[in-house]
Amino acid sequence: MRYHLVTLGCPKNVVDSQHLERLLQGGRHQPTLRASDADLLVVNTCGFIDSSKEESINTVLRLAGRKRPHQRLVVAGCMTQLYGEEVAREIPEIDHVFGVGQWEAVAALAADAVDAAWDIPLTSSVDRPRASAYLKISDGCNAPCTFCIIPTIKGRFTSAGLGDLVAEARRLASCGVRELVLVAQDSTAWGEDLGIRDGLPDLIRALAEAVPEVPWLRLMYAYPGRVSERLIRVMAETPAVCHYLDVPLQHGSAGVLKRMRRPANMAMVRRMIGDLRSAMPDIALRTSLIVGFPGETQHEFEELLDFVQEVRFDHVGVFTYSPQDGTPSAKLEDQVPERVKRLRRARVMRAQEQISVEKTRALVGRELTVLVDDQELLRAPQHDVPEIFVGRSYRDAPEVDGLVICSGSARPGDMPRVRVTEALAHDLVARVVALDPATA
Repeated sequence: MRYHLVTLGCPKNVVDSQHLERLLQGGRHQPTLRASDADLLVVNTCGFIDSSKEESINTVLRLAGRKRPHQRLVVAGCMTQLYGEEVAREIPEIDHVFGVGQWEAVAALAADAVDAAWDIPLTSSVDRPRASAYLKISDGCNAPCTFCIIPTIKGRFTSAGLGDLVAEARRLASCGVRELVLVAQDSTAWGEDLGIRDGLPDLIRALAEAVPEVPWLRLMYAYPGRVSERLIRVMAETPAVCHYLDVPLQHGSAGVLKRMRRPANMAMVRRMIGDLRSAMPDIALRTSLIVGFPGETQHEFEELLDFVQEVRFDHVGVFTYSPQDGTPSAKLEDQVPERVKRLRRARVMRAQEQISVEKTRALVGRELTVLVDDQELLRAPQHDVPEIFVGRSYRDAPEVDGLVICSGSARPGDMPRVRVTEALAHDLVARVVALDPATA
């Protein structure tokens, strides 16, 4: 059987889809990039915000509109966890609907589906050599954020066991992965449900020792009140850990944060950022912000804008508030008009772009190690024009941050040294000065 899988949403969904592919390919079913060639069509949906749900619905409709009589269409994941019956009723071409974590049931639809073991020998696309891979260390969330539907979709926080994570890291390392990106709804809560307090530093140490051949470990989605002194020390002292941290703060005004039921102690936030920069002066910090939360006044928005200009994050994602059915904030009065939300987002983005330009310009002349991702090299047709490839530095997480456009020769998975020659708004231009010692 041939299957066509579409994955939408966050890196955690990517990990879930890879797990499904291991189940399918362990049963000797083959992937295809062309939906028309598949027997089984699968959409792993996202239901986090309205735009995510819209993208999921449009993807399902596109496949449903081209579905052939012999094909089966399966829709699964976050959106169908919430709206499965409604989606099935509105799109009759769907054959099966599943919620979150039902990947074994999806795989069972295919003949000869296998058990959900991690040790299935594969030679197909899931285990193809790739430069970077996500390692999902936990799922679900216990945080009380009033705007977030994730606890309803994913359920309570559950950590993956240390042994399972080490085994998966070793498997990925054996496939040639050179960067492990640790993801979760709240990575800093890892181990709490297992009785392990402040366990993330121990997990980082264990992974670094288990896969010394992996040069980069990157940490995403740290909860602001959980970035401990021990975590900062382990990040600074462990050579494999990228000096990079994603801390989704959501806002810069204590009043808005209290209504969000997020950590609202801005002195603590500033102290955390200062401690990170003191321990790792070259650290790149990323955050996510929401503008237009119910009741957000002009003064509170200006507090947010001042905070962004004061802290000078390296990367910022800015989102307009989207009310989600079933969340407490959707029922709040004083909803902010959409036009105001868009204008406020544009102001924050303009301010952050100026900061980004200044930060990238400061890197001109510096040498950096870049990781060449799994993408085709850009080869110029003229013999007198050098080869061009695209990579990322430690400052840039995959898919969400900037790129380094390099002149020279390198292969996917290589980690050459480059010198920055030009700065763009979010990206860098560089040239190779030394090849990757591991592949030279």
